[in-house]
Formats: sequence, C-alpha cells, structure tokens
Amino acid sequence: MNKKEKLALNGGFPIRDSYLSYGKQSIDDEDIKAVTNILKSDFITTGPAISQFEKEIAEFVGAKYAVAFSSGTAALHAACFAAGIKENNEVITTPMTFAASSNCILYVGGQPVFADIDPKTYNISPESIKSLITEKTKAIITVDFTGQPAEYDEIISLATKHGLIIIDDAAHALGAIYKDKPIGSIGDMTMFSFHPVKHITTGEGGVITTNNEDYFEKLQLFRSHGITRDSSKLKKYHGPWYYEMQELGYNYRMTDIQAALGSSQLKKLSNFLEKRREYAKKYTEAFSEIETLITPYQQDECNSSWHLYIIQLDTARLKTNRSEIFKALQTENIGVNVHYIPVYLHPFYQQIGYKKGLCPNAEKLYEEIITLPLFPAMSEQDLNDVIAGVKKVISYYSIDQR
Repeated sequence: MNKKEKLALNGGFPIRDSYLSYGKQSIDDEDIKAVTNILKSDFITTGPAISQFEKEIAEFVGAKYAVAFSSGTAALHAACFAAGIKENNEVITTPMTFAASSNCILYVGGQPVFADIDPKTYNISPESIKSLITEKTKAIITVDFTGQPAEYDEIISLATKHGLIIIDDAAHALGAIYKDKPIGSIGDMTMFSFHPVKHITTGEGGVITTNNEDYFEKLQLFRSHGITRDSSKLKKYHGPWYYEMQELGYNYRMTDIQAALGSSQLKKLSNFLEKRREYAKKYTEAFSEIETLITPYQQDECNSSWHLYIIQLDTARLKTNRSEIFKALQTENIGVNVHYIPVYLHPFYQQIGYKKGLCPNAEKLYEEIITLPLFPAMSEQDLNDVIAGVKKVISYYSIDQR
C-alpha cells in the first residue's frame, strides 16, 4: 500500500489518535500493595506466598495440586520431565501455538509430531491425532487455542486406549469450561501462563495443575535443581542440614513477589473473564454480517476464556492479501497481531527436518487470520474504535464494495 492509497483509505487520518495494543496487563493499587508488602517482608523468594498462590490456583480449577514456575515455558518443560518423555518418544501436538508447546518436547529429547487442526474450531483435530499414534507415542500436548477448550472427550478416549499422557497447554484458557469441567482439572497435567497479556499476570510465570501425586512430586523436584530436603525421600541422612540432588533439575522457581501479584490478580479474575466475554460477544455481533470475515466458532457445552479474538479473512472476496489488511489496521493505530505461525515453519524446525505441507489446515488458517485487541483494560471506546477500523478497512478492500 503506497502513501496515496493509505491516505485514501484513512481519509487523511487514522481512526485513533493513540496506538492500542492487542493485549495488556491490568494492574491496580491492590496489586501494587501486595507486591510492596512482600518487598517489606522476610521472604521475597522461596517463602510462603508461593504455596499460598499454588493453593488458590488449585482450588480455582478443581485440581488437587499446583506447582508454580518462573514461566509457562519452564512449566511445560517440567511437565514433559514428569511425564517421563525421553529420547525416541514421540509427542503429538498442534502447530497452531507458540513455539514453547513443542520446544518443551525437544528439551527432554522427545520428537514433536504435529497433528493438523480442525478448520472450524482451530484446535487440534482428534482424527489427525488418531492417524499419528505409533508405538513410540508417549503423550499428547493439547492447546486450548484462544481460550476455547480442545475436544477432550475424543482425545481422552484416544489417550486411554493407547496409554498416553495428556499435557494440556492452557496458556490461553484460565477460567475456560469444558462440559461443566474447569480447564485445569481434565488433563493429566495442565499448564497456565501468567505473562502480562494473559488472564492474570505475575510478570512472567506459569503453573502446572495435576491430580497425580507422583507428577506433583516430580514437578517440585524439577523446578529446584532436582534437590530435595524431604527426609522420607533421602537416600542417606547426614544430619538436619542434609539435602540431595536426585535428578538433573533447573532453577525454575517462582518468586514470592510474583506469587503475591498472582494471588492479588486471581481475586479479580472473574471480572476479567466477564469483560473478555462481553467484548468478544460484541465483536462477533458487529462482524457477523460482514461476508468477508469469519468470526470464531464456539463449541456447544464449552465456555471460552477468550484470551484472543481472531478474525479469519475470506480472501477470495477481497482485493488484497492479509498482509495489506494487517498494515492498514496498524495504520489505524489498531495493534493487530497474528497467532500463530505454524511452529514447524520456523527456520529451526525446517533445519531439523520438518517440511511445509505437513498440516494443510493450519497453514491455510495462518494465511488468513488476524488477532484483534482484547483485554479487560480496554474501554468501550477502544472496542468501538476497533470495530470501526475493521469495518472501514474491510469495506475498502472488499470486492463487493458498493
């Protein structure tokens, strides 16, 4: 789009005076007070705020245990360790996700196997999973893409039949519901992320929830150098100071500073979810009659937590490609994004043998989607600006423009 076209499209000025990002944290005085209280206390790390936050998360999602980590990626790495994934094990996952969902498999020596997505829900396809299960398959890593739960009835049936572990990457799905069950209580292990653009934030941070005591103990060990001080688990006992490194673990601990912020944020989660769902509904209503846009499909008996709102372009009805529409929306000061580049299309994965064409539905979707701003701190005016900007740009590029 050249300067002349841009001016014609924008009427000489953008919809907004200031840039609106696609996601942003919501921090208030209570959050700041929670953090400063920790800074004034005896423990700023390895203290009681961490176990308190873990307890609150476990209770919220209906799980027996929760183990907090320094990031969602660290949590996924730990889940793969706890699951016993090793060299020559295959793990089936989706390519429509952030790279960490499959990188964690590589960290422990496993082999990611990418299943295609359902073109309607954008989530991993149970039929594609079924076709990829081999004797080497150890686990399935699902992703609740945009906050909509994957199709767990079918996936659990496959996992049970073949003796597979389900690790749910629910970075998008804190507060989501699948058939009356909270996400976090369904998979063998579930990861939530607390990055600033997620439902609640701890700055950086993540957690694994589980109902399995063995996984719980392995997760705790892994996040702290593989070291234990638990006298019941020690191989020897030299005295009350004694500890043992029993596994090759990492320093993946969350700090009390982060945990205190997380506990404070968790108190506001219901309001955050309500706002996200309200804004997603308004987006869908506003765009439902635009024939060049496909709004997100929602499964029956599920309630998305709406981390992302994605529009899919019907490019056959448009005079240009996704790239030009993306740039036009950014010119309107609307901070659109794209989630995601299929993981195996990244140069690293191409270098280790993955090829384009592996998951046709995911690759097609990638070429057609744009992520719109969606976060609780948005105002009604912000929402209306996004709607107006999308309508303006799509109308301009529509083949059927009147």
